[in-house]
Amino acid sequence: MLLKVDQLKKEFADKIVFEDVTFSVSPGDRIGIIGVNGTGKSTLLHILAGQETADFGELHHPNDYRIRLLSQSTDYPEDQTVMQVLLSGNTPTINALRHYEIARLALEQDPANETLLTRFISAQTEIDAANAWDTESRLKMILNKLGITNLEATIGSLSGGQRKRVGLAEALLDEADLLLLDEPTNELDAETITWLESQIKEYRGAILLITHDRYFLNRVTNHMMEIANGTAYFYVGNYESFLEKRAERRERTASMEEKRQNILRRELAWLRRGAKARTTKQKARIQRVDALQELSYEEDEAALEVQVGSTRLGKKVIEAVAVHQQFGDRTLFSDFNWLFGRKERYGIVGRNGSGKSTLLSILAKRLEPTSGEIIHGETVKVGFYGQFAEFSHPERRVIEEVERIAQVITTLDGQEITASQMLEQFLFKPEAQYKPIGKLSGGEKRRLKLLTILMDEPNVLFLDEPTNDLDTETLSVLEDYLESFPGTVITVSHDRYFLDRVVDRLLAFENGEVVSYYGQYTDYLEQREPAPANAPVTKEAVPVEKTVVEVPKKLSYQEQLDWKTIEAQIEEAELHAESLEQQLASSGSDLGQVNDIYQQIEQAKAKIDQLMEYWTYLSEKIEAYENYKK
Repeated sequence: MLLKVDQLKKEFADKIVFEDVTFSVSPGDRIGIIGVNGTGKSTLLHILAGQETADFGELHHPNDYRIRLLSQSTDYPEDQTVMQVLLSGNTPTINALRHYEIARLALEQDPANETLLTRFISAQTEIDAANAWDTESRLKMILNKLGITNLEATIGSLSGGQRKRVGLAEALLDEADLLLLDEPTNELDAETITWLESQIKEYRGAILLITHDRYFLNRVTNHMMEIANGTAYFYVGNYESFLEKRAERRERTASMEEKRQNILRRELAWLRRGAKARTTKQKARIQRVDALQELSYEEDEAALEVQVGSTRLGKKVIEAVAVHQQFGDRTLFSDFNWLFGRKERYGIVGRNGSGKSTLLSILAKRLEPTSGEIIHGETVKVGFYGQFAEFSHPERRVIEEVERIAQVITTLDGQEITASQMLEQFLFKPEAQYKPIGKLSGGEKRRLKLLTILMDEPNVLFLDEPTNDLDTETLSVLEDYLESFPGTVITVSHDRYFLDRVVDRLLAFENGEVVSYYGQYTDYLEQREPAPANAPVTKEAVPVEKTVVEVPKKLSYQEQLDWKTIEAQIEEAELHAESLEQQLASSGSDLGQVNDIYQQIEQAKAKIDQLMEYWTYLSEKIEAYENYKK
């Protein structure tokens, strides 16, 4: 047994997050943790990793036990390079690689120095003794799969998504006894998620993970833990098995509660008939009633409801006319023409850096294309749900943020409900409604941002990675809502389950072109996967004409110039966005000024996304060319 958790309890501001959590972790366990945002999933991982303390309970594990936590946000020194982070572990193989890397760099600076040469030879010997060459090969493979190319880049120059990939690479390389992963699939494309599935299956240690990706959860787990009602429930099996067993548990609970209520009603009726008081039997009856009243069975967490209305949408929705988008010498897409209709559901898919978020921002008129035109119908009312749940006033209370939009709203069935009632439907209990936004968890902020967008009653929804940081139950309800949403939905997502449920048409970035595809995302992925080399050839098989493999090209002259300045441009754009955020925070009640600054912030963020996509393209092109030369 690697770890035994005994009666763990955690409390925040007089609220019990969870209590009496008891379980054990054995080698080979793959435990998926789920629960509504705010139930303490991430807090539990931080306690297990020793980064937070529990209010009660104990952790038991061997003395030589090693644990590694990959949080949703990484916290590395800004001036450290990617390579320094990756070699910062404390295992024999990592130590050997670090000593080798230091010696190699020193010798490159002064090749004639005999002392440095001796140190380099000694480092090679250390690697041989630790059998660390395999670790070096694994490091290169992990970096290649995660798209990390510039090992000398400082952490401060990386985006949040890039930092997360560096953290994931470090965690996989460390090979701890127990690996804790908090939303590891965020920022990863479908191909990388599939690769990560294989890595988790082959991982030597045990793994506890939190993820919203239900296909991923189903494929890699052999145990499930649900945190609800302040406690933890455990199930053997994967996510599919968990859904079946939870439904059975809830049915049993409902049946037991119904029996308790029936007995309680009979006992109360007997007492009220006026049987002689003070008798032994009467006292026993009273005691039994008291016991029944105190007895309680678990109540399921309140289910999130989405009943927001939608503004009427006319026949004309969105038309893209000869849209072309270029950055430097690179063309993201060209001559894109498309007519989006009512009630249509589109998914925009492709590799990271291909231009998905850029296209979404252009269609939403948050970003101007290089050329071409986006035409919105007169009745179009856009709702844009971005990757980041940012609020200009984190000190504002939750209910104040909602009432700022509307104090009373009309639901899909025509009922009027207050802002407070709407918040309760989105799982914000009355006491949570007066909490400052800055005190919410990442998932709670995302849920609040979704509510504020839907309350504005849009009829065209643009969703950029909507599944990030949302719990599986919220996602399930969002998917149900989108199925009945009377308007048009256009989403960028890497979540295969979400895409399969929500969209019926794809716009896929393939080799610099935007290709349309009817059907589910899983079907599209299977269609793109090459057949195994040893697959039998059937009579219907058609011989495939051999094609010449394209030789990777080095950067053009303009791209070389762009590569030298791209990181500085990203930093400048981020500083500009931060400056605008500060202006917004100090703009007071001048609504005209607030709206103007908010539009500038949206444009600045869209520019950052575009710069990051171009950086990804350039770095992948450099890596492909360098690998080809080797």
